[in-house]
Amino acid sequence: MVFAQDLCGKKIVLIDPGHGGYDSGAVGFEIQEKDVTLNIALELLKWNTLLFEDELEIYLSRYKDTYINLSDRTNLAKTLQADIFISIHCNAASKKANGLEIFIPDRQNKFTVPSTDLAKAILSECHKKLGFNSRGIKTANFQVLCSSTSYFPAILIETGFVTHLDESRYFSKEKNIKAIALAILIGLNNHLKHQL
Repeated sequence: MVFAQDLCGKKIVLIDPGHGGYDSGAVGFEIQEKDVTLNIALELLKWNTLLFEDELEIYLSRYKDTYINLSDRTNLAKTLQADIFISIHCNAASKKANGLEIFIPDRQNKFTVPSTDLAKAILSECHKKLGFNSRGIKTANFQVLCSSTSYFPAILIETGFVTHLDESRYFSKEKNIKAIALAILIGLNNHLKHQL
C-alpha cells in the first residue's frame, strides 16, 4: 500500500473530534460527546509528542469547542493529503448499551482493507488495554466516511456510550481520557508498522 507522505516522510493523520460548538452530540449524565471527543484528540496530540517524539504528523479538524462543517472536516484531510482519517465519537442508546465499536465506509474500494486493518488494530488495543466491551467493526455511510472512501483509509470510532452510567463516569476522568487516547495512538502505530 502506498501512502502520501509529507516532506519529512512522516505519515499524515487527520484526527476529527466529532461535533463541537452548538452541536453537543450525544449527552448523558451531564457528559457531552463534543467535550469527550475533543479531549481525547488533544491528548492524542500530546502522546504523539511525549511518547512517540512526533513520529506522526497529526492534525485535528478542530482544536477547541467550535462547530466544523462535516464536508470541511474531510476537505481538510484531502488538502493535507492525509494518509489516514480518524473520526472520534461517543455513542448513545438505551442505558444498558455499552462498549466500543468502529465503523468503516460501506463502499468497497482500494482502501477497504487498510481501513479494516486499522479498525482491528485500534479495537484490539482498546479492548485489551482498557477492558471495553468490543462491539466489533461495522460499515456505515456516515458523511465523513463517504467523503473519504476514494482518498485514504478512514474509520469512525464510537468510544463508548455516554448514556451508560459506568462509561459516562469513565469519560469524566482525565486519566481515562488519556488512556483512551493512548490506546488509539498505539493501535494506529501498530497498524502503520504492519504496513511497512
